[in-house]
Amino acid sequence: QVQLLESGGGLVQPGDSVRLSCVASGISFTLGHMAWYRQGPGKQRELVASISSGGTRNYADSVEGRFTISRNNAQNTAWLQMSRLSVADTGVYDCAASIRCYPSQRLRGSHYDYWGQGTQVAVSS
Repeated sequence: QVQLLESGGGLVQPGDSVRLSCVASGISFTLGHMAWYRQGPGKQRELVASISSGGTRNYADSVEGRFTISRNNAQNTAWLQMSRLSVADTGVYDCAASIRCYPSQRLRGSHYDYWGQGTQVAVSS
């Protein structure tokens, strides 16, 4: 059974940096796209960052310049490096992955086949 296992969340202070990890297990081929979503208190789920198997990255405007998504195709592992965190970054962060690659297309949540359990990032002073 395919699983996405996330780690790295916790309680941090504004201005801190955190690195989230997502490891896919139970699959033997390279995943098409990997992404990080988040849902803050009272907010809808939003795409934070995504990366294709070819290395094309997409970021939410609110995080570009502060967050970096990366991946290792052979290991089906993705990371989200978050810097200069603010209270607005608080939320449950969830890793997602698609089996297929969709060239020149920004994916919606429905395109992703696998989702992790979520990891809480709480930014508070």
